[in-house]
Amino acid sequence: MTNTMYATLGFLAATAAGAWAWRRRHPRSYWYAVAFPLRAARVYLTWRHVSYGCTLTRRRRAWRLSLEAVPGLRTASAVIHERRRVRRVDIDRAPRLGLLRPTALGWRVRIHLHDGQLPDDYAKVAERLAHAWRVHAVRVVDSKPGVVTLLATMRDPLSEVDIAPETGELLTVRPGRLENGRDWVIDFRTVPHWLNAGATQSGKSNLANAIIKGLAPQPVAIVGFDLKGGVEFTPYAPRLSALARTRTECVALLDDLVDVLTGRMRICREAGARNVWKLPEHARPVPIVVLVDEVAELFLMADKSEKDEIAKTATALLRVAQLGRAFAVYLIVCGQRIGSDLGPGVTALRSQLSGRICHRVNDPETANMTSAIWTPTPSTRHAPSPPRHPASPSSPDKTAPGTAPAPST
Repeated sequence: MTNTMYATLGFLAATAAGAWAWRRRHPRSYWYAVAFPLRAARVYLTWRHVSYGCTLTRRRRAWRLSLEAVPGLRTASAVIHERRRVRRVDIDRAPRLGLLRPTALGWRVRIHLHDGQLPDDYAKVAERLAHAWRVHAVRVVDSKPGVVTLLATMRDPLSEVDIAPETGELLTVRPGRLENGRDWVIDFRTVPHWLNAGATQSGKSNLANAIIKGLAPQPVAIVGFDLKGGVEFTPYAPRLSALARTRTECVALLDDLVDVLTGRMRICREAGARNVWKLPEHARPVPIVVLVDEVAELFLMADKSEKDEIAKTATALLRVAQLGRAFAVYLIVCGQRIGSDLGPGVTALRSQLSGRICHRVNDPETANMTSAIWTPTPSTRHAPSPPRHPASPSSPDKTAPGTAPAPST
């Protein structure tokens, strides 16, 4: 008996040491082979109780055996007037849980909705599900009629961000990583104009720097409007096609951009093309990406003598936003607060910026103004803006939240 006990203890110790070494040296294979099956068993075994605690169950009528039909449960003195073997009772039925599919950071699972349920019902209890499943976060990542897909992540994928902004594709940049662990890719041909809002030291300028770094190797022209006196974009001056540091220079540069748009309109009209991408490759003009830092400085008015200049600036910038997509001129507007208090021109400009990124802000109104964008169906809630909490590799707080549906942290 003693030898058997020692052998058993030695075997258990060797197994534990081997599992520890396996997890340390090859965490990916350990997750798929050992950790995930145990997690999946826990999720399936506790799903009924978890869904009841999260108020996801529904009352249903079902047939159940009565106690009278089970031998040995009746007492000798019990008097049974009517013997019934089965009866209908009300039970709490959990939603049907699909097959758990492992990912590098956790798992995905598809759940069939009860009648009357919506994907928002699961989004509201995502934090409860995360605590019940002992994971970092649970998010609704997809939905179809009657079905919702949940993504569970074991750890925060934004704790360590190491990614190169370059993608190798024209007008496509990879400035960071999303909260589900995937790369955040900005494609200007899909979403032409972007709004980048955030308070001081929130990572707004770092995101602009990452975008410039990603575009630098590509055959595109980069134009900068640096209203901080040039301190932000001057290090990139050798790569920039033009750089404006004051409002007067910005007005002149905007006039040049409008002239470029007019020339490209004429080329497309003569060739019978609706946009520059319909032109032959040899006749296609170079794409232009315009970055505006601290856009509020373009609209601030110290006295009435600046009113005409501000109106001219707002009109030219709005024309670039309205006409730029068809003629390969793309706009990125950065600012701490982009609201109607800066003037009606800002509101009209903001309506043209379909891509929305909101970093940390000082008031909820700024976040609401940034995220005020209409999404027609649940299937497009991840477009045109990226999902929430992308991380910029150069951002000091490693988060540059942007969204469809709610872009703020």
